[in-house]
Amino acid sequence: MGNAQASSKKEPPPCVPCPDGYYPGNPGTFEELHKKVKELYPRNFEGVRLYVKKTLSDYFNAYHTISLSSVTPSGYKFGACYKGSKRIGLYERYPLMSGDIMPNGNLAANFSHTLGCRTRIKHVTQMVDDRCVTSSSTIEYRSDDATTSIILADPDFLKQSGTLVFHYLQALTSRLTLGTEIAFHRSRNVPGGQQSIMTVAMRYSTGPRTFSATLGGVGLHVCYHHKASQQLQLGVELESNLRTLESSAAVVYQLDIPHANMIFRGLVNTETTISGVLEKKLYPMPETSLFLSAMLNHRKQQLRVGIGLNIG
Repeated sequence: MGNAQASSKKEPPPCVPCPDGYYPGNPGTFEELHKKVKELYPRNFEGVRLYVKKTLSDYFNAYHTISLSSVTPSGYKFGACYKGSKRIGLYERYPLMSGDIMPNGNLAANFSHTLGCRTRIKHVTQMVDDRCVTSSSTIEYRSDDATTSIILADPDFLKQSGTLVFHYLQALTSRLTLGTEIAFHRSRNVPGGQQSIMTVAMRYSTGPRTFSATLGGVGLHVCYHHKASQQLQLGVELESNLRTLESSAAVVYQLDIPHANMIFRGLVNTETTISGVLEKKLYPMPETSLFLSAMLNHRKQQLRVGIGLNIG
């Protein structure tokens, strides 16, 4: 009898029921518009870097970073990350808190949480020399086919300055997304005391191919991503400043070699820069990778080489 009652009990529902398979589907955030191309960029570094991550529990982990370089500041950095038990979908967990601190007291931290299934709040701050140099607060609402967010960056109520940004993305079909960005900036250094900029955006994706673009008062930004095969991804990015009439373009790619446990990311741009980062998994050591980085600028005749080790 007791076994029958136990078997009849249903498993508890997830903390926040959020059904999958929306049509045409939530388009994500405005910042993720060019995400597929941005993820292909090699993360170059110079010198020697050691990264050690320690998972203390399912909710908490800490990491240590030691870097030696003649270009960027060298030293030690400690960081920590906490992920709560509130789950949204398959990959998101809230509340999420992370930050890193250096021995001189410089701190960077961010916090994000969700109210129900659709509303998210975020806050990012950075402190240098015991003062806050930048901060940003975001409230975001995700519906079945649209995302609306409001961002307040670097507010100073005494000086009546800061930046207010409004984002809206609407999925018209499963492939086409349109959106807009309206930024309002107020500062004493701006002619007239205030300035507003409007930008329109679009993204068209068939899965293997994705085209995204933004056009506004600042300029034109166009990206194209193509997944040629399971091993090769290609991306092209073009940025044009309509005020200074300057443009730059870059070709990026990612090559996965699963049999050799290697990933290579490369870049070639119009600034005569060629760069690449090779990531080699060090099996049977779990979650350990060796990184080799190289960047060559022909115009400036600069070569920067780096080697790094990630553990954990």
